[in-house]
Amino acid sequence: MTQVRAKKHLGQHFLRDLEVAHRIATSLPLDSRTNVLEIGPGTGVLTQFLLQNPLANLTAIELDSESVVYLNKHYPDLKVIEADFLKIDLKQIFPDKFCIIGNFPYNISSQIFFKMLENKDSIPCLVGMIQKEVAERMASKEGNKTYGILSVLMQAFYSIEYLFTVHEHVFDPPPKVKSAVIRLTRNDVSKLNCNEILFKTVVKTAFNQRRKTMRNSLKSLVDKTNIMFTDPIFDKRPEQLNVTAFIDLTNMIEVAMNNK
Repeated sequence: MTQVRAKKHLGQHFLRDLEVAHRIATSLPLDSRTNVLEIGPGTGVLTQFLLQNPLANLTAIELDSESVVYLNKHYPDLKVIEADFLKIDLKQIFPDKFCIIGNFPYNISSQIFFKMLENKDSIPCLVGMIQKEVAERMASKEGNKTYGILSVLMQAFYSIEYLFTVHEHVFDPPPKVKSAVIRLTRNDVSKLNCNEILFKTVVKTAFNQRRKTMRNSLKSLVDKTNIMFTDPIFDKRPEQLNVTAFIDLTNMIEVAMNNK
């Protein structure tokens, strides 16, 4: 099937199940000709089905030079960019909007989503296969133990669907954990009703001490004697707050910080 070796330092696990690959490719909702960026195509198992879709204007970005040679040989019509997705300026690839798809390396999947957030106005949709645990965390709602930083930050701007689970045996080499395919669709929030930089800080600070109440976890941002902390919201733990509550919290904290 391939002359490309999976490289551990790149987090490569090549998908071998064509049925799963087809299912991932058809999970990308395209209703008109759309720019699509595939991250880490490897040996093109997913790529071949994307190329069959007349609505997908496909470009692939691949860091592994061995995979790039393979792709250029077997898919001569495919535009392949040899680069690190995390480092490249995405507007150099697509100046307008584009969707993302891929079997993402586990070791950088969270970083891929954070970069997606930085370019959220250009990326209306993503379909990706990631570690099952990360997928559950992203799709989790408040009140669940898996709900965390990635859940809040991504759900602020995207609707997230957990599509299906993928078992270890369909990969070469098999990973030690199960995988899952998720779909993210941009919501209609163009800007949060708060200071977005402070919002990220509040979310990260709260969940870095997730067992504590908001009063205790956020006292590093505002002096604990501030009257703001008498509000009942500070009796809660971070996993109990939805995106709207974190926005309200951010506005409260910004007022308190400005009134020092």
